[in-house]
Amino acid sequence: MLPFQPFKLERYFAKYEFTARYLLSSSDCESVTQAELVNMADPASRALWENVWLGYTESPGHPELRAEIARTYQNIPAEQIVVAAPEELILIAMHSLLRAGDHVICVAPAYQSLYEVARAIGCEVELQHLCAAEDHWRFDLEAVRRSLRPHTRLLVLNFPHNPTGHLLTQAEQAELVELARAHNLYVFSDEMYRGLELNPKARLPALADVYERAVSLSGLSKAHGLPGLRMGWLATQLPDLPNRWLALKDYTTICNSAPSEVLAIMALRAAEKLLERNLAIVRTNLAVAEQFFGRYPQQVRWIAPQGGSIAFPQWLSAEPLEVFCERAVQTRGVMIVPGAMFDYAGPHFRVGLGRKNLPEVLKHLEPVYKMAV
Repeated sequence: MLPFQPFKLERYFAKYEFTARYLLSSSDCESVTQAELVNMADPASRALWENVWLGYTESPGHPELRAEIARTYQNIPAEQIVVAAPEELILIAMHSLLRAGDHVICVAPAYQSLYEVARAIGCEVELQHLCAAEDHWRFDLEAVRRSLRPHTRLLVLNFPHNPTGHLLTQAEQAELVELARAHNLYVFSDEMYRGLELNPKARLPALADVYERAVSLSGLSKAHGLPGLRMGWLATQLPDLPNRWLALKDYTTICNSAPSEVLAIMALRAAEKLLERNLAIVRTNLAVAEQFFGRYPQQVRWIAPQGGSIAFPQWLSAEPLEVFCERAVQTRGVMIVPGAMFDYAGPHFRVGLGRKNLPEVLKHLEPVYKMAV
């Protein structure tokens, strides 16, 4: 096991998230208070909440919580689901699937742990970057095909994609599954933004539902807007994996927070309401962002997302992007995440579309743009 590299994005957020007044680049959706979530609860969930036992909990997750999660899949029973914090689950899943010397292909840019954990295990990691076309992002399936080697073991996907908001077509997903099946690959699919497709008909099936060697990661942090619960889950058809995950979880958190599990049950039973609300916020903010950045075509090329609560426009100004980001936070209190925090060489930055205050954030950012023209 090699040392982990510093987590660039998380260290950047640690520096600014709770000191900057405005966050342009948050990836989660608008959250709610505990009281608001409890008010959405059905009577059975409310009874669980009023009588929550603050002792140790079942390591795989509360049985009712796993049953609710299983209802979001077509082919995954509750026994094939393990609940924990999403970041913990990435660590656990990678250690359960990989060994030193394996070749791993990861769609990029990406959340760093999706490839850094594999690198620390001793794997050879190859990043396959999405391509920025004139007005959209493009996934190059043929580049993935060309990257395959005899010792390729894992393909890491993330759609709807963070940070671009790109979404595969149904045909592209089916092709990827066939490619993985033909080469007996595992697939780890980060699906944290599933449910926020701008066109609901474009929503893809969970990979764990359609491929027998896939692991799907999901949770309540992004689309549901509940990152404070620290509730996520892994789902798979592979019968041996959940026990391997639990053996690893014995060395991390062992079990979950009892209050968070009950609140997660409430959230899943109120998921339609939460997702509809957050998707409405994203759609409203998307129009606001397109109008705002459209006023500065010499500085920014807007690339519209297809799903999720983020976008990844291109910076065109002669002023270095990192200099602009630093000036924005120092002079206007607006934190902007540059693409370098995703190990991405191109001059792009992330825009968060999931929070209600985006119009206010852009209003405070505008003087910085005017100075850079």
